Amino acid sequence: MTTGFARLPGASAFRLADLRLPACLLEDEGFPAGRDGLARVDLAIADGRIAAIEPAGASVAGDGPVSSLDGGIALPRLVDCHTHLDKGHIWPRSPNPDGTFPGALATVGADREANWSARDVRARMDFALRCAFAHGTAAMRTHLDSLGKQIGISWPVHAELRAEWAGRIALQASPLFGAEEALDPVHMAAVVAAVKAHGDGLLGCVTYMIPELDRALDILFRAAMENGFDLDFHVDESNDPAARSLERIADAALRHRFEGRILCGHCCSLSLQAPEDAARIIAKVREAGIAVVSLPLCNLYLQDRQPGRTPRWRGVTALHELKAAGVPVMIASDNTRDPFYAYGDLDLVEVLREGTRILQLDHSGPNWARAVARTPAEAMGVKAGVVAVGAPADLVLTRARDWTEFFSRPQADRSVLVAGQAIDRTLPDYRELDHLMGQVS
Repeated sequence: MTTGFARLPGASAFRLADLRLPACLLEDEGFPAGRDGLARVDLAIADGRIAAIEPAGASVAGDGPVSSLDGGIALPRLVDCHTHLDKGHIWPRSPNPDGTFPGALATVGADREANWSARDVRARMDFALRCAFAHGTAAMRTHLDSLGKQIGISWPVHAELRAEWAGRIALQASPLFGAEEALDPVHMAAVVAAVKAHGDGLLGCVTYMIPELDRALDILFRAAMENGFDLDFHVDESNDPAARSLERIADAALRHRFEGRILCGHCCSLSLQAPEDAARIIAKVREAGIAVVSLPLCNLYLQDRQPGRTPRWRGVTALHELKAAGVPVMIASDNTRDPFYAYGDLDLVEVLREGTRILQLDHSGPNWARAVARTPAEAMGVKAGVVAVGAPADLVLTRARDWTEFFSRPQADRSVLVAGQAIDRTLPDYRELDHLMGQVS
């Protein structure tokens, strides 16, 4: 028996012994697990798929050599349901001047107008996808700024990259524009046409408390229903308790009896509302079948930032209360090295580690690993984020034996298997993008 998958290059049939897998990410959740929610199992892998799963030490049937993980935690490849690949990596040429949300909006708008050609967007998106793939991501949803000429630039690029990355990352896109733009029939026709031609059956916008929000939502819901689209919204990314567009989305979903999937991101102001108001809104969200994704890294960076003042608030939504009410909840990367978030690398292991600290997930049940795997896969309608017999052997393998070991280090030495084969985890060099930044290498 060898230790470490790297010593089995190219094997078409092999066994992985003594893994700790989160029981919540096993399709068969009947495996015994400890208080930490980890089940100790052996896997047989053949022809790129999982052929059998048995309790550790049960002599799982299968051909080929055996590699022991020595009790290391393994995860399925992960699912990032809220990103902005079209904005990514513009920080070197367009940094946020003050770290604020308005500063980010203005800076991105100026950069988009000046620089977002198909060549520019494509290069940055492909760079970001290579980062995510190396870290162990199986599926991603990106939002694409969909205003004016950019509609005709970014959507064809997305379609090309989705085809090129098929089999490595399942890529989806949702349009992004302000709610007031939905009131413009010319704009809506252009967005719907782009989604039909190049998209993935998704429609959405940024919602905030404009006077005609309900009419804008009715237009979006009707367009989604007429075209068989799901919906994805940016919602209440604010520390203003009066921001209640999440409730208005839930009301619209119930009013239209919408049967598609709805994902709402951010929902920051929910955590600052009076308990009775938050409880009412959460109940409506549950009734409407809405899922919620928190973006802990970006919102920790942006929210409650004031010059010379220590922030008083972590910026995240009421994720514990939403989960307790039965709302599907998840966390995701959001922005990467752009004016909305200066850092990040589309590494969902980092997002889970930091999200656990920011949201204090560590003492609230053992199944939070679902939030970067199984739950976002269900919200996106993709087959990923779960370990099952017959499923592709897509795994992230670590040497960490418990969650404290897992979260104490960045797991930079992890192995990533795609269809049973270890991938090259070398990350792309930022210098590749220097020609887009006006920098001399």
